[in-house]
Amino acid sequence: MLTIYHNPRCSKSRETLALSEAFAAQHGLELNVVDYQKTPLSRTQLAELHQLLQSEGAVSVRAMVRDNEDEFSELQLSHADDARLLDALASHPKLLQRPVVRFGQRAVIARPPELVQAILIAP
Repeated sequence: MLTIYHNPRCSKSRETLALSEAFAAQHGLELNVVDYQKTPLSRTQLAELHQLLQSEGAVSVRAMVRDNEDEFSELQLSHADDARLLDALASHPKLLQRPVVRFGQRAVIARPPELVQAILIAP
């Protein structure tokens, strides 16, 4: 299954969704679109997603966090360790970098959207 953790208000997320929809349609795949702000990921899901992001090279937990959001400053996350960052992501889904696309046992933060092509390989 192909899953996109999506924010419909984000242009990069919408572009990535279009690429994911085209790939899913072309290959007869189910596409699961998760508005992660309405359906937040649990800490366990976030930790699993972090592990899957390693499929395309080393990705820190910090890379999953949007450090330009007010919550980042308010929670004083600039020196937080991975555990605290995962807790913050679970409690404040707005902090999740977007979009994130998962396909099988691979995942990528698709910024820019073209990065999704790295994991969209025909089954």
